[in-house]
Amino acid sequence: MASGTALIYDEEMTTHKLLWSDPICDIEVPERLSSSYEQLRSYHLVERCVHVPAREGSEEEILLVHSLEHLEVAKSTQTMNEEELKRVSENYDAFFFHPSTYRCARLAVGATLQLVDAVMSGKVRNGMALVRPPGHHSQRNAANGFCLFNNVAIAAEYAKLKYGLQRILIVDWDVHHGQGTQYIFEEDPSVLYFSWHRYEHQEFWPSLKESDYDAVGLGKGKGFNINLPWNKVGMGNSDYLTAFFHVLLPMAFEFDPELVIVSSGYDSGIGDPEGQMNATPEVFAHLTHFLMQLANGKLCVILEGGYHLKSLGESVCMTVKTLLGDPVPQITGEMAPCLSAIESIQNVRAAHKPYWKWLAYEDTQFLQNLSTKPHLLKKANSNPSTEHESKITNNTVKVDRFLELHMKNILFPVPPVKTATTGCEGSEHFLPEHVQLVKEMDKTEIKALVSGFYADLVKEDKTLVSLCSLFVILDTILKKEVCNGITASPTAALSAAVALRHSVRFGFQRVLCVFVGDMQMIPNTEDGKMLIINICEKQQFGKTSCKHYISLNWKEDAEGNDFFSAVLGFILPVAYSYQPNLTVIAVGPNRSLEISGISLLVALLQGLAESRIFAVIEDREISLMQNVAKALVGASTPSFGIYVPPTQEKVNQIKALRDQFQQEWKMLQCSGKL
Repeated sequence: MASGTALIYDEEMTTHKLLWSDPICDIEVPERLSSSYEQLRSYHLVERCVHVPAREGSEEEILLVHSLEHLEVAKSTQTMNEEELKRVSENYDAFFFHPSTYRCARLAVGATLQLVDAVMSGKVRNGMALVRPPGHHSQRNAANGFCLFNNVAIAAEYAKLKYGLQRILIVDWDVHHGQGTQYIFEEDPSVLYFSWHRYEHQEFWPSLKESDYDAVGLGKGKGFNINLPWNKVGMGNSDYLTAFFHVLLPMAFEFDPELVIVSSGYDSGIGDPEGQMNATPEVFAHLTHFLMQLANGKLCVILEGGYHLKSLGESVCMTVKTLLGDPVPQITGEMAPCLSAIESIQNVRAAHKPYWKWLAYEDTQFLQNLSTKPHLLKKANSNPSTEHESKITNNTVKVDRFLELHMKNILFPVPPVKTATTGCEGSEHFLPEHVQLVKEMDKTEIKALVSGFYADLVKEDKTLVSLCSLFVILDTILKKEVCNGITASPTAALSAAVALRHSVRFGFQRVLCVFVGDMQMIPNTEDGKMLIINICEKQQFGKTSCKHYISLNWKEDAEGNDFFSAVLGFILPVAYSYQPNLTVIAVGPNRSLEISGISLLVALLQGLAESRIFAVIEDREISLMQNVAKALVGASTPSFGIYVPPTQEKVNQIKALRDQFQQEWKMLQCSGKL
């Protein structure tokens, strides 16, 4: 398995700049690159990355996407004077030429392709290219919206040609619609293109009908173009995460890409004058974490927009930290999508229902966007900035100050050890080399601890042996000495119950427990300090679901993994709504999930609780222990098995649970029926 994160940056790309006054283009400044790189330096991330040099993209590579005429016009600008450059620039919508623009744009293309080569060859696992000019608006025959050559589109065509790839996912989280990328691939089923963008019912640039949710692709490409339009400003972390849970990720897992490329625009972040959105930098860590679970971890992040320098720099750093495998910071803000976001999400699901198996049995219908249409009529001809609903004014100084404090609050020292276990007999032979062994607690010490606090749970002396391992690993996690840990137990239900009570006693206010199998011992969850999701084949006798104890009756399909729909459609939204300080994942008897489903859970839940996970596996099942440990270490992306769409019965069950709990756990909301 490849390891390491590439970082590509070439100072020469800062020489492309605006030579005359233009109020539209003056935000696309060289400092966007240089200040982002300096921010990476200040967090000591540059030295942790693998340096890959940029190169110029060749004419042949540029012609994979663009016309010869477009290439020749760009080439001709190298010797032009300012007046000539201005005249050529005026032929395009929101673009400027400088004598160095052509060279910089070729470097941007080449840097992007260098990253694709580094990832596809196995030199690194993933990486980021800081490039200018950006690319996603440029079309086959035209520069557009600060973009000359479409870096990401060229990269996709290059990867298909050089590496024979048949499925590439492009995720465009820039706040503007990447219409250039859409036009290039709208008839191509080998590229799944997803874009969310500020739209405001076609009022926001580029103001195209084909940026709406009903533009699903053409011909063979139908279903492979996903537009999620934001019809109001002020979208935040919960809106972005809800879009991933209920639209992008289910499609991505069904599509099963061989490579993921991100058009990584950070103008969708807080403080940006273009986007006017409220998403804070750590949301990009979460989005990156989810995408790292696809394509065996092959992920290339390419810079697009981002015009508030502090917000841009912090968001770039959050992305790179996550690519490097650092724990993901706790997400902030209320975990509840706004009604306008839910309307857009529901309309995308309805538009794509004919093309995706996971949507086949979903109850989808088009909504009328009632939450924003009257608002739009009122604001006609007004300045959009006066309508901003954000609590934080998009004033550079105020946002800078806010971000300074915000980053101090959410960032934390990375524990020196990623994953811990105790030295159970023979474990060194089957657990990954990066798992660190810790010494078990003394039995007399355990006896005193148990008799003082857990006597009602632990009735037999023989169970004390397994608790020796549990307490020492759990304590190292609670004290933040390690990130996560794994232990074997003869009785997973007892171990989970003790772990939950011990964590609450330690001071943790919200502990999530996902228990797979028959949970013979169910703790009291009434005080809200624990949330238990029990995944089992049949309802546990005498226990009905309530806000903090949810029974998910699920038996994984024998043909492959159909558990995606439960994880993405229910478990993750509930877990993110709860925002735990610690996650306990326990596997007990009669488990109804295969190893691939359990690995999926472990991998995706690392986005929560600063990646603090304690895993308890009953009976030391070696293959399961190995796979869970690998997921915890981050040494490899878990193999999720063959994708199987869920049956109608299972879809109905998830829908019933969503309907039951969406008022308590608001990230479940993905339809207009609230």
